[in-house]
Amino acid sequence: MLGLVSLFMDMSSEMAHAVLPLFVVGTLGASVAVLGLLEALANSLPHFAKLFSGVLSDRFQNRKGLALLGYAMAALSKPLFPLAHSAGLVFVARISDRIGKGIRGAPRDALVADITPAEQRGAAFGLRQSMDSFGAFAGPLTAVALVGLWSFDVRGLLWVACLPALVCVAVLAFGVQEPPRKSAAPKPRGVLNFAAIKALGPGFWQVMMIAGGIVFARISDAFLVLRASDLGLGLVFIPLVLVVYNGVDTLASYPLGSLSDRMGRKPLLLLSLVVLALSLGLLALTNSTAMLWLALVFYGLHMSLSQSVLSGFVADATPAHLRGTAFGIYGLVSGAAGFASSLIAGLLWQAEGAQVVFAAGAVVALLVAVVGLSRGRSQPG
Repeated sequence: MLGLVSLFMDMSSEMAHAVLPLFVVGTLGASVAVLGLLEALANSLPHFAKLFSGVLSDRFQNRKGLALLGYAMAALSKPLFPLAHSAGLVFVARISDRIGKGIRGAPRDALVADITPAEQRGAAFGLRQSMDSFGAFAGPLTAVALVGLWSFDVRGLLWVACLPALVCVAVLAFGVQEPPRKSAAPKPRGVLNFAAIKALGPGFWQVMMIAGGIVFARISDAFLVLRASDLGLGLVFIPLVLVVYNGVDTLASYPLGSLSDRMGRKPLLLLSLVVLALSLGLLALTNSTAMLWLALVFYGLHMSLSQSVLSGFVADATPAHLRGTAFGIYGLVSGAAGFASSLIAGLLWQAEGAQVVFAAGAVVALLVAVVGLSRGRSQPG
């Protein structure tokens, strides 16, 4: 059920996001630097909400309620996109949508860890990520069909994107039951305190350093879409950018998450960074759409190698009663890294062009692989 919840919300979000960068820059007339700022805020500020929602889900032992609040908030923001006639309203809608994502993320991931045996965590997170990515695959594919049928009616497409979000909220409300809590488990006091931070341990903080580096090296989806447009991909085919890499992520996340349970998580994270560097390097150097598709395949493989594995790492390195807090901190670290990455990418693109942006991302990915993962123990925590 949690996988279906993720599937429907991502279908809604990616159906809209597949055309949103071109809507903001083309239809509404905003600059790429403004888009970079919007993406930086949209992909980072919500992660602050993850910290508080994760801690509160530990404190009150109610993960489903907070997750439902976050998904409902995202669903209610969706109609603001087609109603927008300025970048300002898009900004409000995007931030509201992403804050909802922040509220739901940590409690949902902690709930996955709560109901999963330790030896199957990688597989469980991989399955949820696979269904999430299938939604992200189906959303842009639906967008391709609708944009073609409706003669580039982007606003009509944005209205249709509201429907899967409503289905998502219904599935969570009526299809998911929270497991009973162990009354003996300690509850953290306050929002976040030194004792909780200390209890997370050095292994967890090592994982956070690696996770921040990986997220910083990535380039936001919005810039992948703009790069495809630069290379001559027509509007009707632009949503296929997200279809390709999410299709790969859908197919690979579950088997690779399960593989991490058997062979350890670190080797797969190392491989994910090498694949990311290859993807971004191709996007920097290519002038052909054929190489664009290959780069997107590598990008999808990177996502499937990293996301469920990092979630498994966090669960492995965290006491059960602090899992919500741990996933909240993970979201905060990812948000800070994503904010810096998107803001720098937007400014760098404006000043130096797309090739420099993707080349810089490839270099950062290789540095994280060498500095963050090539030394030390085989598995943090």
